[in-house]
Amino acid sequence: MARGKRKTGSKDAGAAPDDAALQTGAKPALPLPSPEASTNLVIADIVLRAAGGMLRERLEKGLIVGQHGDTTEAHRLVDKRGVAASAMLWGASRLARRSPLGLAVVAGGLAAKVFYDRGKRLGSKGKASQPGEDES
Repeated sequence: MARGKRKTGSKDAGAAPDDAALQTGAKPALPLPSPEASTNLVIADIVLRAAGGMLRERLEKGLIVGQHGDTTEAHRLVDKRGVAASAMLWGASRLARRSPLGLAVVAGGLAAKVFYDRGKRLGSKGKASQPGEDES
């Protein structure tokens, strides 16, 4: 059998129905909660958004705890986010998802912020170590 092609002979009993079977009115292998397609899409959307939100919060807290080791700091930073910060994060993610240019703008802004933070940290380390070097 060639790669990517199916046998035209017998079908497996557990195989998913192909497009022709779905067009003829055959029932899908997975029973859906509602006979209405729009209701099923709403249910799937709610479940996916809830699961994505929970995963995102766990990931954010895990990153902060891994870096700082303080669970109260992670809770404060993630759960106590203001409306303005939430709106800016939502807008940036929306812009990044809608077009490649938007993704480039958001990624460029994030890269600039990382470089700014690193430069600030290195500058403060350099100022702190200068008085100790003069005493030698």
